[in-house]
Amino acid sequence: MTKVAIVGAAGRMGQALVRCAKLMPEIQLVAAVDQASCPLCGKDAGTLAGIGEIGLAITHDLPAAVKAADVLIDFSFHENVPVTIKLASEHKKAVVIGTTGLNPDERAAVELAAKSIAIVSAPNMSLGVNLLFALVEQAGKVLGLDYDVEITEAHHKFKKDAPSGTALRLGEKVAQGRKQNFRDVAIYGREGLGGERPRGQIGIHALRAADIIGDHTVLFATEGERVEISHRASSRDAFAKGALHASAWLAAGHKPGMYDMQDVLGLR
Repeated sequence: MTKVAIVGAAGRMGQALVRCAKLMPEIQLVAAVDQASCPLCGKDAGTLAGIGEIGLAITHDLPAAVKAADVLIDFSFHENVPVTIKLASEHKKAVVIGTTGLNPDERAAVELAAKSIAIVSAPNMSLGVNLLFALVEQAGKVLGLDYDVEITEAHHKFKKDAPSGTALRLGEKVAQGRKQNFRDVAIYGREGLGGERPRGQIGIHALRAADIIGDHTVLFATEGERVEISHRASSRDAFAKGALHASAWLAAGHKPGMYDMQDVLGLR
C-alpha cells in the first residue's frame, strides 16, 4: 500500500484526489496539506471532498506530511512547488507534480531535486491526454510543415495560468514530430496586422469561461482538408486517478530522475 500526502488538498484537484484515493485500495491517504492562510485548514478532507468524514483534517504542516508519506502529490500553486520539493528531497521521498505554470527558477529547482529523488512531473495526468500527446507527435511527423497547426484550450475562469501546461506540451510534441524548436515557431494568440501566416508556425489560444474542466484541440489544416484531434475532460477525477496511479508507480521503486506519465503508462 502506498502512503500518499496531498499538497493543495483544499483546491479543486486536491478534493478530487481525496475522493479518488478513497476508491483505490492500494492507496492510503496519510496527510492533506494546504497553505497556512487557507480558511479550510482544520476541516475534514473527506467532508470537504463530498465523501463524508475520513478522520483526516486539512493542515498546513508540510514537514509532518512529508515524514508520514511514501509519495507526495503536489497540486498547489507554482510558488509552493520548490518548498515541497526541497522537503521531499531532504527526506528522500518521491513526488508527483501536477502543478503547472512553473517559472524557470521553479523548474530548475525541480530538476535539481530529481538528482536525489524520483519525480513524476506532467502537465496533465489523464490517460487520454497522454495518448493525445503521442498521436499529435505522430501527426506532426506524418503531415509535416505543409499543414498549419493551431492549438486551442479551454478551462474554467479560476485557472491562473495561460496557456495551459497541456497546450504547451501538445505544441512541443507537434514540433518534435516536425523536427522544429517549439520556442522558435510558437505564437500565442493574434492581434492587429500580423501579416501572412508563416509556414511552420504553431498557434496556441486560451479560453477561460465558467466551469470548463479542460478541453484541448489540435488542428492540422492544409488546402482541401483539416484534421482535428481533441480531448475533453468532463471530470477532474480523470486527472486525479492518473496522479494516484503515478504515486503507486513511484512507490514501487525507481531511481532518482525526472519521469512523466509517458513513463508511468509505458507509452514510450
